[in-house]
Amino acid sequence: MGIGMSVFLLAVGGILSFGVSDRISGVDLTAVGYVLMAAGAIGLAVALMFANQRSRTTHTSVHERRDIHDD
Repeated sequence: MGIGMSVFLLAVGGILSFGVSDRISGVDLTAVGYVLMAAGAIGLAVALMFANQRSRTTHTSVHERRDIHDD
């Protein structure tokens, strides 16, 4: 799950938790919203952790050069 999907889950969860007042029998939309927001927050934290980990890696480039002299 990337950063975009995490932000999407946070937004949908917030809308369900705080913006929807409809009732569906057997489904608590507020609880579903909180679960989606938690999943989005965890996904965002993991995505940022992996992005930070990638930025700390070092890459070494080796260039080999051979000069041939005809004497």
